[in-house]
Amino acid sequence: MSLAGKTAIITGSNSGIGLGIARELARAGADVVLNSFTDRDEDHQLAADLGAEFGVSARYIGADMSNAAACRGLVETAGRCDILVNNAGIQHVAAIDAFPLDKWDAIIAINLSSAFHTTAVALPMMRAAGWGRIVNIASAHGLTASPFKSAYVAAKHGVVGLTKTTALETAQEAITCNAICPGYVLTPLVEAQIPDQMKTHNMGRDEVIAKVMLERQPSRAFATTEQLGGTTVFLCSDAAAQITGTTISVDGGWTAL
Repeated sequence: MSLAGKTAIITGSNSGIGLGIARELARAGADVVLNSFTDRDEDHQLAADLGAEFGVSARYIGADMSNAAACRGLVETAGRCDILVNNAGIQHVAAIDAFPLDKWDAIIAINLSSAFHTTAVALPMMRAAGWGRIVNIASAHGLTASPFKSAYVAAKHGVVGLTKTTALETAQEAITCNAICPGYVLTPLVEAQIPDQMKTHNMGRDEVIAKVMLERQPSRAFATTEQLGGTTVFLCSDAAAQITGTTISVDGGWTAL
């Protein structure tokens, strides 16, 4: 389908999942706004290159997703938002009684509160346009839990709840809100962890991926950023106009267990 004439804002999108989603939205014809907390020449060049590759308008707007005003300012600065993809996120692993307070606050702010703030500003724009799509990138951890990830699990469960509430508030409008729940995705960050895991466990690449990294993912295969991008494009399509307030798992069967 074509998303020509639509403007998509993707938070946390200068690498990894966010960039993969931005690429697929641009491929479908949407103008895109990339975002992260940095404001480097290479960030703006990344947007320029993406726009040139797909023949769309592409901009980069730096904004710290841990800051409420910055989250709202991102959408306000973009000026238009037909498609909002709340993707920004961070992680920290520690037991609850040893979890650093600053890490808890940062994870809740970036992974959950930022989606509330951007949605609050985007909804009036969507209503004025008479159409909108909100796609929240949650996680398999938005549906299940793991030890030592209290803040991340709490935030991602919160994202799923926010998704449902947003969908109910827009149910009689041409606006939908859904959450994609990925399992492990092969991003540059994950790829960089594989050699260390191979050394730690004295295993070959394929074995450490299947037996260590993807132990909880029954397919024993990573999801890809292209697959998440394709799922996002589908949720923006007319075929998905009656899909709202739900979660779509892209997790190789993780949450089927």
